[in-house]
Amino acid sequence: MTDFPRYAIYFAAGADSAVSRFGAELLGYDVYTGDEVPFPADASRVAPDWRDVTADPRKYGFHGTLKAPMALAPGRTEAELVAACAAFAGKARPMPSIRPVVDSISGFIAVIPTEPVGALQQLAADCVREFDDFRAPMTAEDHARRRPDKLTERQRDYLDRWGYPYVMEEFRFHMTLTGRLDAERRGPILEMLRARFAALGLETLAIDRIALFKQDDVRTRFRFVGEWALAR
Repeated sequence: MTDFPRYAIYFAAGADSAVSRFGAELLGYDVYTGDEVPFPADASRVAPDWRDVTADPRKYGFHGTLKAPMALAPGRTEAELVAACAAFAGKARPMPSIRPVVDSISGFIAVIPTEPVGALQQLAADCVREFDDFRAPMTAEDHARRRPDKLTERQRDYLDRWGYPYVMEEFRFHMTLTGRLDAERRGPILEMLRARFAALGLETLAIDRIALFKQDDVRTRFRFVGEWALAR
């Protein structure tokens, strides 16, 4: 099994943002406080099993992945990773901004960009590369869990090199709201989530920070450790 604790570099919009509150309510979990959050009534009406529908993303908290969860390499410490996050954020770079929509991606529903954003693709690629020295080697069990026989050749290469198949050209930014859904269930849930998101009136979303999340062991959810504004 994967070594613990695990750490991940994510985008999260900030504890006080409308986007974070939107995600916390729908997942039933506030990653900043560690508190349970009541589900919205309309979610439970559309899907009485909403707790099950959101079980998988709830474990991670509402976020967009930049560097996938990893155990620390031997000799590396959390304090060193925190310092590396601050140093990474302090390097001036183009500030990504997306036009967010709620849509289906690979069978689940997420907040995604309406179109690819080069600065965001670059930010994610930089995170993958620059934090990789902190990543413990992948175990055989974790490699098998990724089902490499189902991946493309490039994805298998990325899995072997970076510990995760969906990086670089394969990266698609998403902030997950549900687990995978059968097509017949997806329609009403997607309609409800789009209506809730539209009520935020959010035309653009700046990817203006990175956040460090931590999972202590296999039984616990990820929790917020810290965040760093990206230098312009």
